[in-house]
Amino acid sequence: MLEKLLGTMDILLGDKGCPWDKEQTHESLCENLKEECNEVIEAIFKKDFENLKEELGDVLLQVVFHAKIAEKAGRFNMQDIILALDEKLISRHSHIFGSDVATSAEEAMDFWNKNKKKERKTEQI
Repeated sequence: MLEKLLGTMDILLGDKGCPWDKEQTHESLCENLKEECNEVIEAIFKKDFENLKEELGDVLLQVVFHAKIAEKAGRFNMQDIILALDEKLISRHSHIFGSDVATSAEEAMDFWNKNKKKERKTEQI
């Protein structure tokens, strides 16, 4: 399904695609991303799950849009985003994928934050 969505975005951003879509930049889409995230939050608090499904799709559209803009610029693509996220999930859940032991949600969050700090220190070196 993700490949179908990425293909649709390729068409929209292609030579015969949508003029508005083709003009967008990371910066020009910032307000859209904020608005869509706020609409997700609103749907959650209203417990409007049908609308939540739609709004999450709109947030996903923003992620795909940014990925395609970055791909066209030769920076990264959707696969890079997904792989980085997977690596982060594994690294930060050392109580699942490593030797740490967490018996509560609080301990799990402590490991998440500890691992996050460790990653940031490594990135700064």
